[in-house]
Amino acid sequence: MNDCLPADSGIWQWVENNIRRVVVAYGYQELRTPIVESTDLFKRSIGEVTDIVEKEMYTFADRNGDSLTLRPENTASCVRAGNEHGLIYNQQQRIWYMGPMFRHERPQKGRYRQFHQFGVETFGLEGPDIDVEVIMLSARLWKVFGISEHVTLELNSLGSNQARAEYREALVEYLIERKSQLDEDSLRRLESNPLRVLDSKNPQVQEAIKDAPTLLEYLDPESKTHFESLCTKLDNMGIAYRVNPRLVRGLDYYNRTVFEWVTDSLGAQGTLCAGGRYDGLVEQLGGKPSSAVGFAMGIERLVLMLQTLELTSDVPDPVDIYVTALGDSTELYAMKLSEQLRDLAPQLRIQLHCGGGNLKKQMKRADKSGASIVLVIGENEMHENKVMVKYLREDIPQVSIASEELSTFLGQYFKI
Repeated sequence: MNDCLPADSGIWQWVENNIRRVVVAYGYQELRTPIVESTDLFKRSIGEVTDIVEKEMYTFADRNGDSLTLRPENTASCVRAGNEHGLIYNQQQRIWYMGPMFRHERPQKGRYRQFHQFGVETFGLEGPDIDVEVIMLSARLWKVFGISEHVTLELNSLGSNQARAEYREALVEYLIERKSQLDEDSLRRLESNPLRVLDSKNPQVQEAIKDAPTLLEYLDPESKTHFESLCTKLDNMGIAYRVNPRLVRGLDYYNRTVFEWVTDSLGAQGTLCAGGRYDGLVEQLGGKPSSAVGFAMGIERLVLMLQTLELTSDVPDPVDIYVTALGDSTELYAMKLSEQLRDLAPQLRIQLHCGGGNLKKQMKRADKSGASIVLVIGENEMHENKVMVKYLREDIPQVSIASEELSTFLGQYFKI
């Protein structure tokens, strides 16, 4: 689990603020759920025979002996909250969330045991139009961050529960004939969750499954129509995609659309964002049946990708203006002036020098702060009710400005 140090927090805030702007533009509302839930919630939603529940969850008993778990993902929590507060039944909801999740898995670059996810969940909408919308929303994020050329959309359809059950039988029959080519992990999945064998990264297993039947061959007519309409709409919206018949979800409540945005900009191809339709989960967790579709993405991997591609130039510096105070008699004046500027221009980040020192020391601190300009206040400036403006990032001569004109000057300089 990692600390996010002050030097790194700026890019995180920039990423989070851009995400918020996009979801608000689509009319989505935020849902904040507890980071601790009843363990039973995740056993019922994720499944007791999954790696997440068996190996990765942080589970403990509280003082009352109740089993609690740090949330390993947030879809189940969103559905639980929706059922509990009457947000889902016979309604349409578009919500989003962002926050920490916890899984005890092997840490690797961009993946940690406490990690952060952003996601959207929609309820009560059955047609492929909402599938397209959540994909468009994710595509707009890549556009905002300048990484559209570095990600690829992969699509598949899981069909109905009945169609998937028929496909599962055919897949198991195929895999049993090639049992000798499967690794230990795939053999275990063959018994409990055979669709997940298709996820294997083992080259030997990939070779064994290359001629396996595909889900698309077993689609029921309604799911086939849904998927064709989804693809047509994406074509019309100019969103490129690749149909990947090996793209699956291992849990029974998933159906029809599944999608992932993948990238090879972080080394081996990895998933940046994954989503799909899960019409069975609301009922599985005790609610009335409701259609649902959403996605989740890891913030750490997005931040790492932006840093790797050197696309963080728009991250703002932590300070816009540094205010110096030369001499004890000027401290109160500089402090009052800083507060006045914060009242007049609350969007500007103004840092007041504290701790005294000569001009050289204060200018060194100003440069380190990342500020664009320094307001130099000495005894002469204080008596004349002026400030000296020094430019730190541009080759512009310093200028003396009357204090009452400073607000107008800063408004023009920072374009506010």
